[in-house]
Amino acid sequence: MKLDDDIHNYYEHLVLERISKLGLDTTKSPDYLADLCCLALNQVPPRYIRYEVDMAFYLPQSERNQMEMNVEHAISKALKYLDETEKSKKENTEGGIDKVG
Repeated sequence: MKLDDDIHNYYEHLVLERISKLGLDTTKSPDYLADLCCLALNQVPPRYIRYEVDMAFYLPQSERNQMEMNVEHAISKALKYLDETEKSKKENTEGGIDKVG
């Protein structure tokens, strides 16, 4: 058994679903999306599963709704952080303050 093939965090699926729903997968760079995923996933508890179908049949709708709300909040916070960081870097560079090392 290889864990990376047999087990995954269900929140990964929800985060990617939310990113796609927002259209970020077509407007942001792969590096930005990777950072966004990491920041969002670190804000939600892991929910490990083996099969996607298990979640569809055994997860109560109220819990699924809560998980989706958790993801929406986590993505929103991560977007705000990344956008503020990007803006700050841009201002420092444009203002002649190119901080190196």
